[in-house]
Amino acid sequence: MATSNSDNNQPKYKHLLIIRTSALGDVAMLPHTVRAFKEAYPKVKVSILTKKFLRPLFDGLDVNFIFLDDVEAKSEAGRLWRLAGTIKRAGVDAIADVHGVHRSMFLSLLCWLRGFIPSHMIYKGRVEKWFRMGYSRDTAIPLKHSVVRYCDVIRQFGFVFDDPKPATKPVLENPMGEKNGRWIGFAPFSAHEGKTYPAGMREELVALLAERYDEVFIHSGGGEEAAFAEAMEKRYPNVRGLWRRLPFAEERDLISHLDCVITMDSLVMHLAALVATPTVSVWGATHPELGFSGYGTDGRGILQEEMPCRPCSVYGKKPCKSGDYKCIKAITPERIIERVEEILASNEATAQTAE
Repeated sequence: MATSNSDNNQPKYKHLLIIRTSALGDVAMLPHTVRAFKEAYPKVKVSILTKKFLRPLFDGLDVNFIFLDDVEAKSEAGRLWRLAGTIKRAGVDAIADVHGVHRSMFLSLLCWLRGFIPSHMIYKGRVEKWFRMGYSRDTAIPLKHSVVRYCDVIRQFGFVFDDPKPATKPVLENPMGEKNGRWIGFAPFSAHEGKTYPAGMREELVALLAERYDEVFIHSGGGEEAAFAEAMEKRYPNVRGLWRRLPFAEERDLISHLDCVITMDSLVMHLAALVATPTVSVWGATHPELGFSGYGTDGRGILQEEMPCRPCSVYGKKPCKSGDYKCIKAITPERIIERVEEILASNEATAQTAE
């Protein structure tokens, strides 16, 4: 598909609103789409409807925001009605609903009722994903990436632009100070057990990482996740947990300075893709070919064990039928370390050749 130039192909719409308020990883994929669209149509105003704390994901992009959490009302229906009024007053003349949930669909309907604002909604490919479940990689066709599905929503308005290129390395300040040696990130957690690295194995992996690399950073949430990071920090002097140590934007900035990030199918994988940091991603219940891999990342970093029972879940929510999550346990700490070393060696050789 040829990239459009807005000077030669004047668009019908002047102010595009893109709706995506959750989940975190899905919002983190949206900047790729926005970047490609703005390169093709720099004069079209773009506003993002999302949650306020997710604003840093769009740093460096010429976009405006309408924040879901800024609009209050006694009921959810009342809040959406007021939000539709805010959208109308902002001059929005097209709505790309890349979320595709009941709330976003109802909001789009209210925007039509209040201002005759047209909208298009994402096609999530649920049927294709359902048929993909349980098939081996040898017999299944990789499905369209979510980033491209986002682009397709915008294209329904008549905009013509290429799929995004992989992100390039941004110049961001290192929130952890001067970097010496090789720094590795480790994000073993997810919202679902089918996408979380097992407890005993993650402790073993931290030990191997601390032995081999100069700094190891553990990305986590609060509660038990933070407790794990704190325990590892006390055990190994070169391991640091990031929970409450860095705000969201600075955690992304740190990731841009890491040599590699070990991650599950989770937010950190998508943050790394936004700042062009190499990843080793570990896949269990879910599958990268369902369209949720880190956009534009090197496929050599994907670690998974092909089994007849996987993928058993599109989003990782379903419990393991056998109860043991053998798909994740097959990805041993030693396999992960080996893959990290391969990627680091390849990237270091490439850098030396470039010099």
